[in-house]
Amino acid sequence: MSSEKSEVRSEKARLPPVVKSLGLVSFFNDLASEMMYPLIPALVMSLGGGAISLGLFDGISEGLSAAAKLWAGFLSDRPRLRRPLILAGYGIAAVTRPVIGATTAAWQVISLRATDRIGKGLRTPPRDAVIADATSAEMRGRAFGFHRAMDHAGAVVGPLVAWALLTWAHLTPDGVIGWSVVPGAMAVVAVLWAMKGERGSGKGEGDKPFPLSPSPFPNAANSRPPGIFYLIVAFAFARFPETLFLLRLHDLQVPVALTPLVWAALHVIRSTMSYPGGRLSDAYGPRQVMIGGWFAYWMVCMGLATTTSGWEGVAWFLVFGLVAALTESPERALVAAAARQMGTGKSFGVYHASVGVATLAGGITFGLVYARSGGPTALIASGLGAGLLALVLLLRGSD
Repeated sequence: MSSEKSEVRSEKARLPPVVKSLGLVSFFNDLASEMMYPLIPALVMSLGGGAISLGLFDGISEGLSAAAKLWAGFLSDRPRLRRPLILAGYGIAAVTRPVIGATTAAWQVISLRATDRIGKGLRTPPRDAVIADATSAEMRGRAFGFHRAMDHAGAVVGPLVAWALLTWAHLTPDGVIGWSVVPGAMAVVAVLWAMKGERGSGKGEGDKPFPLSPSPFPNAANSRPPGIFYLIVAFAFARFPETLFLLRLHDLQVPVALTPLVWAALHVIRSTMSYPGGRLSDAYGPRQVMIGGWFAYWMVCMGLATTTSGWEGVAWFLVFGLVAALTESPERALVAAAARQMGTGKSFGVYHASVGVATLAGGITFGLVYARSGGPTALIASGLGAGLLALVLLLRGSD
C-alpha cells in the first residue's frame, strides 16, 4: 500500500507531458524571436528612429497584443478553440518576423513587430490555460517556471546564433533577421506535435470549460480578483521597456556586435533561475517572491542610471535577469489561483491584456522621458515607481 501511495505521489510530482511539449515550442519560438530582438535598436536607429521610436516599438506592440490576449482569453475557455488559437499565434509570428529584415523605415519595423505581438496575444492565454488546467495547484509555480525556463533557454541560443551569423557569416542585421524563419518554422512544427493530443478535436465537448482546480489561496474562489492584481498591472507600467535598456547600453558605449552576447547572457540567468523561482513561489507564496523581484528591479534601475561604465552597465543588465525569475511564475500562479469564477482562459486573458495596456502606456511614457531628459532620468523614475510598489505590497499584508 505504501509503495502504491509513493507511486501516486511520484506521478503527481512530475510535470505533465503537455507542459514539457509546450516548453519545447517556446524554446524554438524564442530562439527565432531573440535572433532578431537585440538587433532592433541598431536597426531602428539606422532607419532614422530613436528613443521615442523604440518606446513606441515596445508600447504599441504590447498594446495590440493586449487586445488580442483579452479576446483570446475569453475564447480559450472553450477547449476546442485552444488548439487553433495556439497554432495561429505561433504561425503569425513565424511568417512576420523575417520580413522585418526587409524594412526601409522605422514605422515599418513597428508595424511588423505589432503584427508579431498580435500572434503572441492569440497564443498566450490559451497556452497558459492549458498549462494551468493540466497541473495540480500545488505545483503550478514549477510548471510555469519550467515553461519560462525553456522560453528563456531559446532566448539564450537565439542571440548566440545571431552573433555567429554576424561574426562568422558576415551577415548584416537584416540578413540575420531573415534567417529567423528557420527556428520559427520549427516552432510551428513543434506546436502541431505538442497539441495533437489535447482536447478540442471538435467532437462535441469543445464548448464545455475544463474542470477548474481548487485554489491554494484561502477564499480566492469567493472573491473578486485579489488587490495584488492591480499592483502587478501597475508594475507593468513602471517597468522600463527592454529596448530602452539596450539603448542605455548603447549610450554607455557597449559595442553593437556584443549586444547579442549580452542579451544571451541575460537569458542564461532567466532560464537557469526561472524554475527555482517557481519552486520558491510554491514554497513561500508568490506575493513574497514578487516583493524580492520588484526590489531587485529597483536596484537594477538605480545601478544603470548612475553608472558611467559600459561593463558596469552590462553587469546591472544581467542582474535584471533575476527580475523575470522572481516575478513571471508567481504572477501566473496568482492568476491561476483566482480563476475559479471567471474561468482559466478568461482570467489569463484579462491578466495579459491588462499588463499589455500598462506596458503600452509605460513604453510611450518612458520613451518620451528618455528622449527629452536622458536615460538616467527615465531609469530613476522607473526604479522609484517599482520600489514604491514593492513597499506597498510589503506593507499591505496578504490579500
